[in-house]
Amino acid sequence: MTEAQPATSEKIDPARLKSIIVGSLGNLVEYYDFYVYAAFSLYFAPSFFPKSDETAQMLSSAGIFALGFFMRPIGGWLFGLIGDRYGRRRSLMLSVLMMCGGSLLIAATPTYAEIGVLAPAALMFARLIQGLSLGGEYGASATYVAEMGESSRRGFYSSFLYVTLIGGQLGALAVLLVLQNLLLTPEELRSFGWRIPFVIGAGLALFALWMRRDLEETPAFKSAKAQGAQEGAQGGLRALWRHKREAAIVVGLTMGGTLAFYLWTIYIQKFLKLTVGLSDKESTWVSAGALVFALCIQPLYGALSDRIGRRPVLLAFGVMGTLGTVPLLSTLQHAHGPWQAFFLVALGWIMTAPYTSINAVVKAELFPAALRATGVGLPYAVAVSFFGGTAEYVALWFKSQGVESGFFYYASAVICCSLLVYFFVPDTKKTSMLDREAMAELE
Repeated sequence: MTEAQPATSEKIDPARLKSIIVGSLGNLVEYYDFYVYAAFSLYFAPSFFPKSDETAQMLSSAGIFALGFFMRPIGGWLFGLIGDRYGRRRSLMLSVLMMCGGSLLIAATPTYAEIGVLAPAALMFARLIQGLSLGGEYGASATYVAEMGESSRRGFYSSFLYVTLIGGQLGALAVLLVLQNLLLTPEELRSFGWRIPFVIGAGLALFALWMRRDLEETPAFKSAKAQGAQEGAQGGLRALWRHKREAAIVVGLTMGGTLAFYLWTIYIQKFLKLTVGLSDKESTWVSAGALVFALCIQPLYGALSDRIGRRPVLLAFGVMGTLGTVPLLSTLQHAHGPWQAFFLVALGWIMTAPYTSINAVVKAELFPAALRATGVGLPYAVAVSFFGGTAEYVALWFKSQGVESGFFYYASAVICCSLLVYFFVPDTKKTSMLDREAMAELE
């Protein structure tokens, strides 16, 4: 495979940097809106799912499992198709607008006591919209940031996708803490206060939409469109099938990383409470502090990949995750107090951040411009649905069976599978389709 040689000395283009920041900030809003549902579910669940109604309970279960993560592959396909046919900018605009609509619907939906079973049905529909939106956002934003970033700093810029993703989770947690501790009583939160974060999310989505209105389209898409690339004209699954090896690579390199990510973001708070024995408040603050730490180290790994390559950084995650997950979680089980727990969770992030920081740019460097949004978004969404979205449920199942450590070995085994992929995949920094296309433009 011919190696592409990027420029070694490039100046930062302020207009390009602004576009990258705006594209990433929309990602923050999307993930805030999506995760605020989990943060406030304790307060609004009684309004939608009364125990006395079996139909409502069934709808609740279906909403939790299906309309969270399992709509994301459809979103990855739909918005990937839009991004490859009509432009990254249009896909980014539509995804954040859809997330706004989902949040507004949740905020405005009457309770079960007011409209009966239509209430949980409306909530399910809103989550369907949000799942589609989030599934499309990642592929569009990852493609946009990777295509807009200068070659020599592409890993650094792409790391901000997970900075903003984690920032969205922190934002949801921060709103919860403010409302819980400063503004509302528990009764007020259950009565009407749970609607406030969804209104905030809808407002933030409109702000992101306004910010994205003047986004410049990427040169890579403009070039592919001008050349009338056949894959761009067809788009979708047929074109992706011709790049099935690259799509399989995306699934393989994602499966271990996404499981680790959801372990240290979503499941860890329950683990700290149920297994370590921390209080609700201690678990929340340890989780929040660890997320801040994780946010700060993403650009460091991204910049490192620009210097030494993507493959060594991915291998570092694979090796540390495979060998370190079981002993780290086993030690965390017996942590003495919140400070020791925080230190151990931070170690988990040191192991995981090599993946989260650069996975977006690695995927973008695998595909040609005419297929990039679909190639990045759809296989990633499939892997997240099967391995990331199920992480919490698999962990709780093992715990319910009295073999909680089984999940530790399961996570380690999945990460090991990704490690095998990292061993056999060439370093995309050296074989980048993005650099090849840029060089072809100059010839």
